[in-house]
Amino acid sequence: MARQKVILPENGIPINELSKMMEDARKEDVNWDDGKVWSLIFRANQEHYDFIKKANSMFFSKNALNPLAFPSLKKFESEVISMTIDLLNGTRRGGGNMTSGGTESILMGVKTHRDWARVMFPNIIEPEILLPSSAHPAFDKAAEYFCVKSVRVPVDGNTYRADVKAMEKGITDNTILIVGSACDFPRGVVDPITELASIAKERGIGMHVDACIGGFILPFVKELGYDIPNFDFSVPGVTSISADIHKYGYGPKGTSTITYHHEKLWKYQFSAYVNWSGGIYVSPTMRGTRPGGELAAAWAALNFLGRKGYLETTRTVMESARKLINGINQINHLYVLGKPDMSVFSFTSDKFDIYLLGDIMDKKGWTLSRLQLPKALHLIVNPLHSKKVDLFLKDLNDSVTELLNNPDKEAGAESALYGMMATIPDRASAKEFVLDFLKDIYKVK
Repeated sequence: MARQKVILPENGIPINELSKMMEDARKEDVNWDDGKVWSLIFRANQEHYDFIKKANSMFFSKNALNPLAFPSLKKFESEVISMTIDLLNGTRRGGGNMTSGGTESILMGVKTHRDWARVMFPNIIEPEILLPSSAHPAFDKAAEYFCVKSVRVPVDGNTYRADVKAMEKGITDNTILIVGSACDFPRGVVDPITELASIAKERGIGMHVDACIGGFILPFVKELGYDIPNFDFSVPGVTSISADIHKYGYGPKGTSTITYHHEKLWKYQFSAYVNWSGGIYVSPTMRGTRPGGELAAAWAALNFLGRKGYLETTRTVMESARKLINGINQINHLYVLGKPDMSVFSFTSDKFDIYLLGDIMDKKGWTLSRLQLPKALHLIVNPLHSKKVDLFLKDLNDSVTELLNNPDKEAGAESALYGMMATIPDRASAKEFVLDFLKDIYKVK
């Protein structure tokens, strides 16, 4: 079948017609507003949501590329970073920037430590970063981008946390950075950051904490009395932290932070070109042009909620998460993996293919991510879910019964994809399969 081609229309399409086209286009999107989607979307409440959209539109056309032209954007970014560093128990000696998301924050953290290591360890020709197997793939992307080798170490088989002894054994003379998660995406556990940072400090290398998910909720979870391991700048040896505002900071999509314990390290994040005919070009992050609306809306999100607002949303989220975890563990043949520290977790079964259970839940209107190694279904709880907990547990229990009564059920599209992936023993071949699959998805249909 020949590939379709979309071209620029000869004449502009009228607004009413365009609006209808866009409304029609989004009819196939998942309905996240009903609280049945367990990933991708984070919203505190309707008033907060409406206000940050307004804040974004107020600064929609402004560009943070030049902070001298738009001092308002400089104010928003610097104050967001200051609030973030304070929340993460840093000091006034720290620094950082806002980015487009957790991936860019991680990219910047790796790039910064690579450039820092070039000065501190000029004898290292092939630098390495050491990370647990549960760490986000963005670190591997960073390794590819910045010519750094990523070395993954299996996590503890019982706790799913980074194995400190195994991590220490994985250190070589080329290691410049150790990574830990707070929390990790698959199981929602906080790695032993104190122990990992102690090793990094003793060896004089960097320690990055990926708190993209947990950075804007774990401090409040801890304040509410939950037993949360230390993970932030209060831990000696932690040199950088990534934390997403667009997750539990409830900011607009495309807002994250990368922060450093000291501005001396932060300096290595910047790119500067002074011999260009277009003038002096300095960029703190991957992007040159940075949308002003995102910075303004992130600032508005933090200030709208304040500490008390975050405490209350966190209370709601944690109570819902604990009820869900307990409820899932009480359903026959289901159990939650590990002991999640916060509101992110996954569950599986030793009785049946958990992906097939996901297919049944899909038909009931729920959207659950599929994980692998081991197979599991994944939930990220936010305030939208607080009124859906009982319904979810009922539907889940009913779905287990339905699956047990229909053991020959065929897999749906997403489960079939993951199932096929599991049958490919060579991971390089599996990677090629996924790349071809995604390439086909992004073609014009």
